Amino acid sequence: MLLGLLAACGGDGGKGATTGKVVDAGFLADNATWREQRKNELVAPDGWTSLVGLHWIELKSHFLGSGPASGIKLAVGPAKMGMLTQQEGRIFFTPERGVDLTLDGEPLKGRVELQSDRDPSPSAVGFDEGKGTLSVIERGGRHALRVKHADAESRTQFVGLDYWPLQEAWRVEGRYIAHPPGKTLTIVDVIGVTNESPNPGAVEFERDGKMFRLEALGPPEGPLFFVLADRTSGHGSYPAGRFLDAEGPSNGKVVLDFNRAYNPPCAFTPYATCPLPPAENRLDLLVDAGEKAYAKPIKVL
Repeated sequence: MLLGLLAACGGDGGKGATTGKVVDAGFLADNATWREQRKNELVAPDGWTSLVGLHWIELKSHFLGSGPASGIKLAVGPAKMGMLTQQEGRIFFTPERGVDLTLDGEPLKGRVELQSDRDPSPSAVGFDEGKGTLSVIERGGRHALRVKHADAESRTQFVGLDYWPLQEAWRVEGRYIAHPPGKTLTIVDVIGVTNESPNPGAVEFERDGKMFRLEALGPPEGPLFFVLADRTSGHGSYPAGRFLDAEGPSNGKVVLDFNRAYNPPCAFTPYATCPLPPAENRLDLLVDAGEKAYAKPIKVL
């Protein structure tokens, strides 16, 4: 059983196995499950590896489709899909007659308003018998069309994830320091958009006899999210940093399991808009744990 867990914790193809040190079986099993879920979410038909386009909606109206006459030319899908219109910050879509499309799983027949990812119920327009989806995102007051397709090369040619060896020592308990209600932290993303993100508190932890601090993002007393960089960034891990999730504080403590530090979507696709680590979360520490930089498949000419 233990040998099976050791193999499973290697992610894909046995990558990232543990060191020779005896490791708790429960720790191995939990991380094996987490890594499998991580991979499955990435390669789901609508996961991050299915992204095939990001198109900014600049004009009042755009013809949409994969044909040459389209103002927004898609990499996949019908040659003529319809017309996209923006009016006073709202986005509308009118489908081309005779094109088989859906809106949130139901047949789409007429003009509709598309809700963005900033709205409570974002819209999804389906095409190619459900293989493809269109959705609207909002960044810095601008709207863009995000396109996914199950046959994206980044998905069909996914080569798997690589990890540093599991180490229980990288599962660290830190002290939670709550910030005043309403505090935010300035976060810049890869396309240069700046956002003020909720910053409920910080976590201080000790490593190698030194104290380090990470600023958390997320709702007060809820799950915490960290965008961080360390001395492995660009030297084994993804250059633009990694993400880390943690449960909310309990009795003033937060557990940071750096074995579960993971790459942002931008490591797998050029069509994502990932946040970058703030200056406060750039650690002068070699975090040789968690997910390594993604090795994209080499195209043979």
